Amino acid sequence: MSDSEPITIDHFAKVELRTARVLEVEPHPDADRLWLLSIDGGDEKRRIVAGIRGHYTRDELLGRTVVVIWNLEPAVIRGVESQGMLLAVEDSGVVRILGPDGKVAPGCRVR
Repeated sequence: MSDSEPITIDHFAKVELRTARVLEVEPHPDADRLWLLSIDGGDEKRRIVAGIRGHYTRDELLGRTVVVIWNLEPAVIRGVESQGMLLAVEDSGVVRILGPDGKVAPGCRVR
């Protein structure tokens, strides 16, 4: 059961979900659980901070296609600006990144 209030389809339509390819993975200098990901969103490259370092290795992330909230307002996380949010799910302590089940180009809109 959800604790959140329902939103309209117009509110949901404002969220831009895109596929992005992970180009680089670096450890956050001030946080053991954060990766700094350089991603390709099709028409633009960005950096996002993702709290998945204890769940994925650098090699598991490099080249991977992920789903990102693209139009999220940038946020500074432990001193580093994050320009989007990686989508993941946690179930019983296991974190899994959301992504397409086949090969797709960076920048595809999720619909």
